[in-house]
Amino acid sequence: MQVTEQAAEGLKRGFSVVVPAADIAVARDKRLAALSKDLRLPGFRPGKVPSSVVKQRFGAAVMGEVLDEQVQSAARSVIEERGLRPAMQPKIDNLKFEEGSDLEFTIELEQLPEIPLPDFSGIELEKPVTKVGDEEVTKAIEGIASRNRQMEDVTETRPAAQGDVVVTDFEGRLVDESAEGGLAEPFQGGTGTDMPVEIGGAGFIPGFAEGLEGINVGETRDVRVTFPADYGAAELAGKEAVFKLTAKKLQKPAAAQVDDDFAKKLGLADLAELKTRISESLQQEYDQISRLNVKRKLLDALSAQASFEVPQGMVDAEFAQIWQRVEADQKAGRLDDEDKGKDEDTLKSEYRAIAERRIRLGLLLSEIGRSNNIQVSNEELSNAMRQEAQRYPGQERQVIEFFQKNPQAIENLRAPLFEEKVVDFMLELAKVTEKEVPAGELSAEPETAAA
Repeated sequence: MQVTEQAAEGLKRGFSVVVPAADIAVARDKRLAALSKDLRLPGFRPGKVPSSVVKQRFGAAVMGEVLDEQVQSAARSVIEERGLRPAMQPKIDNLKFEEGSDLEFTIELEQLPEIPLPDFSGIELEKPVTKVGDEEVTKAIEGIASRNRQMEDVTETRPAAQGDVVVTDFEGRLVDESAEGGLAEPFQGGTGTDMPVEIGGAGFIPGFAEGLEGINVGETRDVRVTFPADYGAAELAGKEAVFKLTAKKLQKPAAAQVDDDFAKKLGLADLAELKTRISESLQQEYDQISRLNVKRKLLDALSAQASFEVPQGMVDAEFAQIWQRVEADQKAGRLDDEDKGKDEDTLKSEYRAIAERRIRLGLLLSEIGRSNNIQVSNEELSNAMRQEAQRYPGQERQVIEFFQKNPQAIENLRAPLFEEKVVDFMLELAKVTEKEVPAGELSAEPETAAA
């Protein structure tokens, strides 16, 4: 095999490869000979088919397999003999071959860069931490009590007010000036009986719940509303309607008594255990936010030190994924406020810089893990699979089987586990000081994170 280096610019490498015709012929003949041993054709005894017949019947197919194997084998040899570390799958191009001639093709690739490892002891980070206080626990319990409140009938005669629940029958009709009375026939899904409607509550068409404020039991009134432009039923979206509502009952929420009995209704022993559970849950949440904060500060510090060249093919692929999401957000009107008003060239430039930062940090984390023999164990992967499976009650077995049959899905679990272990390793070596802050100031986004 003859290999000639054609390009060596930055991380890019290019080679032309020539595989002698004799090597191709030998490999083909071996494959045909192996095939003929077990070949069964009408008119011939098993294994006694003449080589000329085998070649005539299967020569083209076998040659295709041989050429593919020769290309892959030659590419591996080129990479291994030169100690190259391809960043992505090498590109095989310009393949030329004719019967009896040499096999010629080119290999183009980008190799991984040399990545200098930072001095972790020189990295200084401030980690915000928050301890759960009685006030947060009390507020959380009040929230639980509010969600578990019971409704009681209002016995006094008075109009409905904010926070009250009106039990009502209703019938809705679209506004149609051409119809008698200016209203069309009732539309599908526009009628209901004994519907509880909270005055000022969420989840209703704008104006529907508000239109019941001040109504008395037994009273009937018309409420005019406009369906939102993005309403789920296309035939109603953006249209005006009038609902005829009759108030049948007035209720108000009764605050739950927070005591041992309340805790028992939630499946706990007493109020003390409820407070402990809530405190532990809040502390876990605060700790996660605190870790995310210091992790992002760490990545910012690493990014500031990392200046090595990155493979543009990897940046292109990362940018393509980011830009696809940006375009989808643009079409759906979900573009971030800070991106609105920017022209496409500006947006592409900014998001390409983000893609390059991500690739550079990813390569750096990978090199830190490789250099320090940081690995994800099979037990850790199994635990991650079980946790993922638990997100789909009743389908746990199917989820586990999916991971077992899809190596890429397992890698998608391994990657974040590996990253967290590398981050733990770096935080152990960095100088991290803790600063206690109130819960309201604890943020997952450190002010220093510019990207």
